[in-house]
Amino acid sequence: MDWMSLALISGLGWTSGLRFYAVLFVLGLLERGGYYALPPGLEMLAHPWVIAVSGLLFLIEFVADKFPGLDSAWDAVHTFVRIPGGALLAAAAVAGGDTGLALAAGLLGGTVAAGAHLAKSGSRALINLSPEPFSNWAASFTEDALVLAALWTMLQHPLLFLALLALFVLAVLWLLPRLWRSLRRVLAARPGAG
Repeated sequence: MDWMSLALISGLGWTSGLRFYAVLFVLGLLERGGYYALPPGLEMLAHPWVIAVSGLLFLIEFVADKFPGLDSAWDAVHTFVRIPGGALLAAAAVAGGDTGLALAAGLLGGTVAAGAHLAKSGSRALINLSPEPFSNWAASFTEDALVLAALWTMLQHPLLFLALLALFVLAVLWLLPRLWRSLRRVLAARPGAG
C-alpha cells in the first residue's frame, strides 16, 4: 500500500465521519467534471443519480446541522450512516480484486470515521448546551470547511494530509477525556439528575 492509498483510505474515513453526503457529492462532481480521476471502485460516485441524491442529502444536512438540538439528533441517527459509509468508501477505493486489502481498508476507514464522528457529535453536544446559536453555527461552518479542505489536501498532498490527520488523532486523544468529564459534570448538575 502506498502513501496515496493510505491517505485516501484514512481521508475518506475521516471526512465521512463528519459530512458523509458532502464527501459523496464533492467526489462525484470532481470525477464527473474531469477534475480528478477516482479509483475504479469509486467511479460510481460520478453517476448522475448518486450526485443528485447525495447533493440533496448534503443540502438537508447542511441546514439541519445549523440548529442546536436538531444537529445532535441528526448526528445520533447518522452514527449508523457515517461510520459504515466511511468503511465502505475506504474499502471500495482500494478493492481492485484484493479482498484482504479491501477488508483492511474498510476496517481502517471505519475506525477513522468512528473517531471523527464521535469527536464531532460529542463536541457538538457540549456546544448545544450554550443558549445562543452562534457557537453552533461557527462549529458547523468550520466542519463544512474542514471537510472540503481535507478532501483537497488528501487528493493533492497525501503526505501533508496524513501528518495533519496524525495531529488530529493526538488532539482527539487529549480532548476526549476532557469532553467526557465536562459532559458528566453538566449532566450531574441538571435538575433531576441522581
